[in-house]
Amino acid sequence: MSLLRTKNLDDMIAHSKKPGGLAKVLGPFDLVLMGIGAIVGTGIFVLTGTGALTAGPALSLSFVIAAVACCFAALCYAEFASTVPVAGSIYTYTYATMGELAAWMIGWDLLLEYGLAAAAVCVGWSGYFQSLIAGFGIVLPVELTAAPGALPGVSTWINLPALVIMLLLTAMLGWGVRESARLNNIMVAIKIGVVLLFIIFGARHVQPANWQPYMPFGMTGVMSAAALVFFAFIGFDAVTSAAEEVKKPSRDLPIGIIGSLAVCAVLYVVVSAIMTGIVPYQKFLGVDHPVSLALQYAGENWIAGFVDLGAILGMTTVILVMAFGQTRIIFAMSRDGLLPARLSSVHPRFQTPFFATWLVGIVFGLIAAVIPLNILAELINIGTLAAFTLVAIAVVVLRKKRPDLPRAFRCPAVPVIPALAVIFCVALMSYLSLVTWIAFGIWLLIGLAIYFGYARKRSLLHPKA
Repeated sequence: MSLLRTKNLDDMIAHSKKPGGLAKVLGPFDLVLMGIGAIVGTGIFVLTGTGALTAGPALSLSFVIAAVACCFAALCYAEFASTVPVAGSIYTYTYATMGELAAWMIGWDLLLEYGLAAAAVCVGWSGYFQSLIAGFGIVLPVELTAAPGALPGVSTWINLPALVIMLLLTAMLGWGVRESARLNNIMVAIKIGVVLLFIIFGARHVQPANWQPYMPFGMTGVMSAAALVFFAFIGFDAVTSAAEEVKKPSRDLPIGIIGSLAVCAVLYVVVSAIMTGIVPYQKFLGVDHPVSLALQYAGENWIAGFVDLGAILGMTTVILVMAFGQTRIIFAMSRDGLLPARLSSVHPRFQTPFFATWLVGIVFGLIAAVIPLNILAELINIGTLAAFTLVAIAVVVLRKKRPDLPRAFRCPAVPVIPALAVIFCVALMSYLSLVTWIAFGIWLLIGLAIYFGYARKRSLLHPKA
């Protein structure tokens, strides 16, 4: 029964309000921009090309399907975040509803999701950065441009720009949440401006003939692309990781979650429709900068340069928010005794989990530096879909267990909305490759071994001898 032991919700909420913890400095505007900062990045600037090859012009429909799946999950997240404003996101919610083992496994899952997402985006950032400085005649030694084996036939040692950007952002996160939020807000404003530039200048070059046939690969292609571009929406859940650093969590967290997802869904659908309307989808084969390619194809080269700059800023904010989210998951798990206590220590001056922040930055910075992007991207989607499925189930469980709990935001139509979230997420998971499922299973088995070998007996809920 120890595997099913749950944390007391009232104690958790009371503990989050005690003085001396994380600084409460974030408002609704910060949270919306934090969500947009995490979402608008690799998905819109890189994955749109790969998605177009899978779905054709129906890529915009794939984004709609992925957004709907995320919307159902977001409503569940919003109820939990406003009710239980505690660091740890779905890990914390699961601990309060389904028990310790399920919470550990989803926390272990989230460590993989956030960490690899940050590392993968660091690699994408490196590619755009090298392209940008090459325009100024600056070329790095080839040995320092990519992970070993990433470039066929070329001897490379380390992806130095990927490591450097991760360490720089780690320093920013360790310095303070308020400062990190300000940097994120500035970069988000710039990259949203860049996306709007693309929409304004790209719309006039759309050729409706490029949208025919609309679904060249049928509904299978649309769903496969939706499973792929689902990665583009990862990030709104990271907003919930900031729960203990929000001034008015019951009001502000739902605004941040739903607001950021809504803005990004609209941008993705519009951008993908314009992009496939300018360029025949077949021409995106092997292209890692599809948005700027569309503008180059239309002859808007100077705008394409701005898009490249926006891509760099966009990826920077994604790395920042993903690394932030992961450190808060680690902080919560450590505070519960499931990870070493040093990981939940708060810096007396900066009021951040300083040690955990630098551990994440160094470990995943090195991973980004030495592991190719295609390997990093394998497990990100399946981990997120599993987390979204669990949070939808947890909402229903908590409604049954604690109907008396005050809820500032209530997910509508329970259990219908949570059930739809589960159905959509499981459907998208079914379109992922067998290799991804096997690798995910291995990661979960490692997590089980660590739980039974270390975490279970060190849990704060474990009976003392």
